[in-house]
Amino acid sequence: MKDEVNLYLDWTPNVNHIGFFVAKELGFYKDLEISVNILDPSADNYRVTSAKKVELGESDFALCPFESVISYRTKDKPFDLIAIAAILQKDLSAIAVIDSRIKSPRYLDNKTYASYGARYEDLIIKQMIINDGGKGTVDFKYPEKLGIWETLISKKQDSTWIFLNWEGIEAKNKNISLNYFKMRDFKIPYSYSPVIVGSEKFCNEHQELVKKFLLATKKGFLFSISSKNEAVDILSKFIPSHEKELNLKDALEETIKALLDNNSWGKIRESNVNEFVNWLKENGIVESNLSIKHLFTNGFTSSD
Repeated sequence: MKDEVNLYLDWTPNVNHIGFFVAKELGFYKDLEISVNILDPSADNYRVTSAKKVELGESDFALCPFESVISYRTKDKPFDLIAIAAILQKDLSAIAVIDSRIKSPRYLDNKTYASYGARYEDLIIKQMIINDGGKGTVDFKYPEKLGIWETLISKKQDSTWIFLNWEGIEAKNKNISLNYFKMRDFKIPYSYSPVIVGSEKFCNEHQELVKKFLLATKKGFLFSISSKNEAVDILSKFIPSHEKELNLKDALEETIKALLDNNSWGKIRESNVNEFVNWLKENGIVESNLSIKHLFTNGFTSSD
C-alpha cells in the first residue's frame, strides 16, 4: 500500500501552508504511518505550475486556485483534477495597486497588470474593471511568476493579484501604502484559493491514504490556531530568505479568520462553487454546459 506522497505548493512557503509544515514537523503524518514530501515551486523557478505537476505524475497532490480545476476539466484533453479540501473558507485575495490615483478597478483602464498567466485570470480582471464602469482595456504583462510582487512594489507594474494575509502583511510591515480591490466588492463571487487537488482516479484508488493525509493536515492547521507561537516558529524555518522579516504572527492572525467554517476545516461549499461557475458561464469565460459534479468532493474530509 502506498504510504508516501508528494505535495506541490502553489507558491514559495507562506502562511497558507502553515498546517502542512506543522503536521510534518510535529509528526502528525508519521503518526498515521504516511510520509509527505512538501515540494517548493522555486526549485525550478515555477517553470511548471503545481496543477501541471499532478497531471504529469510528478506530484500526488498540489495547491492551486479553484479555477485551475475548472481549467483542467475543460481543456482540449481534459485531466481529472479534483479539489479535495479548501485551505481558506473566505477569500483573502485582492487586486493590489500602489498608485493612490487608482481608486477602483475602472482606473486600471490603460494601466498595467502583472499577470500569472492563468487561463481565466486576465478575463476575470477585465470583467472586474467592466463591472466597475471601465472598458477593460488593461495592459497585461507577464513577468517571471516568482518576481511579480516585486514588480508592483518597485512600481514597474501598476497592479497584480495578491494574498492580503501575505503580501498584504509585508506591505504593512514595510509601510508600503496599497489600495486593495476585493472580488466580491465588484460583483465577482470568487470561490476558493488555494485548494488541495489531486487526480480523481488517484484519490479513488487510494482513499485511505487521502483521508489520512487530510486528517493529519487538518490537525496541523487546527494546531496553528490553538498554538500560534509554536506554529509560527515551525513555519519560520521554511520561509524564503527575502521574506524572513515578514511578521508571521500578523500573517497567521489574518489567516485564522478564514480557516474554519462552522468549526470544520477544508469544507468546500457547493453553493460557493455553483455561484462562481455560474458567474463564469454568464460572462462567457467557461462553456455553459460545464457541470460542477466532478470539480470537488468533501468525501475525504467529511468523515473525520
